[in-house]
Amino acid sequence: MSLGIAFKGAEGIVLAADSRVTLTATNDDAPSSQEVLQGYYDNAVKLLRVNGQEFVGAVTYGAGAIGQQSPRTAHSYLPEFEALLSKGKRRRLPVEEFAVKLSDFFAQQWRDSRTPENHPPMDFLVGGFDHGEPYGRVFGFAIPNKTTPSEIHPGPDQFGMVWGGQKQFADRIIAGFDEQLVNVVQETLELTVEKRVELEKQFKERLQATIPFPFLPLQDSVDLSILLIRTTIAIQNWVVGVRGVGGPIDVATITRTGGFQPVQVKSISGDNLN
Repeated sequence: MSLGIAFKGAEGIVLAADSRVTLTATNDDAPSSQEVLQGYYDNAVKLLRVNGQEFVGAVTYGAGAIGQQSPRTAHSYLPEFEALLSKGKRRRLPVEEFAVKLSDFFAQQWRDSRTPENHPPMDFLVGGFDHGEPYGRVFGFAIPNKTTPSEIHPGPDQFGMVWGGQKQFADRIIAGFDEQLVNVVQETLELTVEKRVELEKQFKERLQATIPFPFLPLQDSVDLSILLIRTTIAIQNWVVGVRGVGGPIDVATITRTGGFQPVQVKSISGDNLN
């Protein structure tokens, strides 16, 4: 599931994600039981940087891999995506065009892998700066069913965060509630759809943390993004259920003048035991 974050601030874009990938399989030793086994891998790269495109980046969450028989992470496909981009005229892509090309590419990989239709989607958040523009842009899309990138916090004067994956704890911290609360209230009080919509609107207006997103310096934007992922990882240590967020937290910033800059990213290391 993971937890991916894109923060559009006045000083730049922050992209952050954890490193855990959860794979599921049936128990081959007891096929009649239909027992589902889960494997956790804590070194996946979900913060995506593309060579030659220094003012844009992406994070992915949701499905950890494409394909059933030979699953591959999104990061493992980047060499192919970079090769595809290199076939055209080398230029700095606008953020929206980059998001469209990234979506088209991964939609094709999904189709080629014959991933089942009922498989959980793989979501992407793309952030970056267009040439000459003072503020960044953020787009989101999901493979295979929501492939057209949609802009989040559109407009030069709209700033804020967006996050996805196992997001209930982040929702509770920032929004003040998660989707389960609205469902529980609707079912308990037998609310109409119209009443549910109004209830959710009131929750958003009254319960959200009063964070001045346009004011926050880039460092505070980084700190808040890390807090949400770190808190989710910590709470999941005690929660019964899928612990889909874990491993190192990768973070990068993208600014108008500095482009993509890693803040903290894991590196390959050897055995530290002496």
